[in-house]
Amino acid sequence: MRALILAPFTPESLLELEAAGIGAVHESWLESGELQDPEQLGRRLLNEGFDAVVVEADFLFEETFDAAPNLKVAGICRSSTNQIDVDAATDRGVIVINTPGRNANAVAELAIALMLAASRRVAEADRFVRGREWESPTAPYSDLRGVELEGRIAGVVGLGAIGRRVSSLCNAFGMNVIGYDPFVTPAQANDFNVTWTELNFLLETADVVTLHAPPAEDGTELLSAERIGRMKHGAILVNTASAELIDESALVESLRSGRLFAAGIDIFPSHPVDPSNPLLDLTNVVLTPHIGGATDDTVSRHSDAITADLIAYSRGDKPVNLVNPEVWERRRGAS
Repeated sequence: MRALILAPFTPESLLELEAAGIGAVHESWLESGELQDPEQLGRRLLNEGFDAVVVEADFLFEETFDAAPNLKVAGICRSSTNQIDVDAATDRGVIVINTPGRNANAVAELAIALMLAASRRVAEADRFVRGREWESPTAPYSDLRGVELEGRIAGVVGLGAIGRRVSSLCNAFGMNVIGYDPFVTPAQANDFNVTWTELNFLLETADVVTLHAPPAEDGTELLSAERIGRMKHGAILVNTASAELIDESALVESLRSGRLFAAGIDIFPSHPVDPSNPLLDLTNVVLTPHIGGATDDTVSRHSDAITADLIAYSRGDKPVNLVNPEVWERRRGAS
C-alpha cells in the first residue's frame, strides 16, 4: 500500500506507517506553499500507484476520483469533510476517513486566551508599554482597568467538541456556564456542567459570549444586528468559529459605542484580513490571524488518527473515523 500525504505530519507517524509496510510520500502543503490542482492530483495518484491520499488544505473533487480509479482511501486531517466530495468518493468506492476533534483543545485554549486578553486589555497594555506611553506609575490602574472572569457568566454557542472543551475551561475559571446548541438536549448539556438555554436568553444574560457553531447553510448570520443588540451591556464577544456567524457592521458599532466591552476575533471574511476592515482601528478588539488550530499538538493528533486508520485498513480492519461506512460494508459484502 502506498500513501501520498499532503498534510503536516509527524516523523513518528511516518515511521509507524513504514514499519507497517505502508510506503508514505510526505509533501506537506505548508512546506511547498501551494495547493494541488484536483484533476492533476488525481492523475498523479494513478500514475505513481498511490492507494491512499491524505490532505489538510487541498481539495479532492469528483475529477480527482475520476482521474484516480485505483484510489482506495482518502483521508482529511480535519473534523469537517467539506474539502472532499464525499458523494463522489462513495460512488467510486473510495473510503473517506477524517480526524474529528483534532484541534478541539487548541481552539478552546485560544478562545480562553482571547477572553483573558479582552477582559484584561492585554493587547492595549502591551501597546501602551511598547509605545513608551507609560509615564505615570499609577495611570494604568484606571486607564487600563479590566474585569475578571471568575464569577461571570460564560455563554457558549455550539456545544460540539470545541464548545464542550471551552465550557470545561470556563468552569475551571469559576465561571457559570450556559450554552445553546439546537442539536444538544438540556440533559446532555448538564452532563458536562452546562445549563442549556435558548439563544436570545444566552445573549441577554452572558458576560462573555463565545462562538463555536458552524455557519448556516443559507448564509444567515447567527448574530444579526438585532441579536447583537440583545447582548448584555459591557459583554465580551469571542469568535473562533466563522466570520459568517456575525453581522460585522453591527459588532463594530457596538464596540465603538462602548456598549460591548471588547471582542476577540480569530476568523475574518477574508484571509488575510482586508486592510480596510474597521476592526483593525478599534483598540478594544484582540485580533489573531486564524490560528485556532495552529499547534504542534493538533498535528500530532491528526497524524496519530490517520496513521491508525491507514494501518487498520491495510490489515483488513475497519477504520475508526470512517465517514462513509457504506463503502466499507459494500467491500466486505463483495469479499
